[in-house]
Order: sequence, then structure tokens, then C-alpha cells
Amino acid sequence: MFLWFHKLGSPPHFYRIAGKWIPWLSWIFLVLLLAGLYGGLIEAPPDYQQGESYRIIFVHVPAAWMSLFIYVVMAFCGAVIIIWRMKLAEVVLISSASIGASFTFLALATGSLWGKPMWGTYWVWDARLTSELILLFLYLGIIGLHNAIDDKRVASRAVAILALVGVVNIPIIHYSVEWWHSLHQGATVTKFDKPSIHWSMLIPLLLMALAFQVYYVLALFQKCRVELLQRERNSKWVEEL
Repeated sequence: MFLWFHKLGSPPHFYRIAGKWIPWLSWIFLVLLLAGLYGGLIEAPPDYQQGESYRIIFVHVPAAWMSLFIYVVMAFCGAVIIIWRMKLAEVVLISSASIGASFTFLALATGSLWGKPMWGTYWVWDARLTSELILLFLYLGIIGLHNAIDDKRVASRAVAILALVGVVNIPIIHYSVEWWHSLHQGATVTKFDKPSIHWSMLIPLLLMALAFQVYYVLALFQKCRVELLQRERNSKWVEEL
């Protein structure tokens, strides 16, 4: 296991492995996306309170989940960078930032569209919405800080520290609807508490969440390969390509 992890951390080995997985991940993403959209937009019944407008949940909720998940991945990479100075962790961190920012913006945009018929307004300074907006600023701050420093090894350590400091916002986002009075509804995905989401809605929601995760890995592999080529352009293995 340690040997496999060590080999995966090698830029040329990762570049080759990622290249082999990209076509497969593309097909898996497409199948999951079509299945999730069909189940959510066609098969799932209208909500008894929100009618058809609730269907934005099949994009909004997976995007919100991914915005948190990707930042946790970045924070983990930040710890690896500070402790072991692993070059591939630097690449994964900065390559994840723009993808995470996109998911966060998508979550905020779809949440605003959903909020208009539910709350009568596109935006309120709700605890969940405000902390999610702060997350978007953290993503943009990491991207901006990395681009502002010419030495990419120094830039990687700087963004690693910022990513670790910003991770405190993740539990705030997750528990904000429980800690403060919030217009945002609480969790309904679990089947062990009430209220809970019906299976006809839960299955396509989980398919969309899985599709978004596969898309993240797919986009990450593509961006990492480009970033590696830029960083290693003077190395022998890139010249051999």
C-alpha cells in the first residue's frame, strides 16, 4: 500500500495513470448524469409542498456537498504540503481550487433561484448562505494568492496555510442550520430521522451526487496533467513525451 501511494505521488506515474482513467471517467460521469437527471426531472413525483420547483435540489444539493468536500481535500493536501512538501499535493490543491469555486458558485446560484419562490427573495443574509459565500471567497483567495507569487513552491506553501486556516468554515456551514435560526431547511437526506426524503427522490439525488464526484475527479485529472506539464516542462520525462 505504501509503495503504491509512493508511486502515485510520482509526477510521471500520476500523469500516465490519470491519462488512462480520463476516458473511463468520462463515460461513467455521462451515464450517472443522465440517470440522475432522468430520475430527478422525469421519474420523481412533485413535492407535496413545493411542487415542481423543488427539482432544482438535484443540482443544488450535490453542488453544495461538493463545495465542502473539495475544500476538505484541499485542506488535507495543505497538511501534506506543510509536513512532507509533496509536489503532487501542491498540484492537486491548486487544481482543485477552481473546480471547488465553480461548485460553490453553482450552489449559491441555484440556491438563490430556489429561494425566490420559497422565501420571496433571491438572497437573505442567512447563516448557511453567508458562510457558503465566505467559502467562495476562500476559493478565490487561494487562486489569487497562488497566481500572485511567481515561485510556485513558495506559493504552494502559502495557499496550504490559507486552506488549513479556512477549513474552520466547513463545520460552520454544515451545522449553521442547527446552531442559528435559519430560513434554510435542515438535512432531510437521512432515512433514520424525520423528516426524510422519499426514496423516489433520494436515489436520483444520490446519483447526481455521485456524478458530480466523478466529474470532480475527471476535471482534477485533466487540470493536474496540465499543471504537471507546466511545472515539469524542463524535466526528462516531459521531454520524452
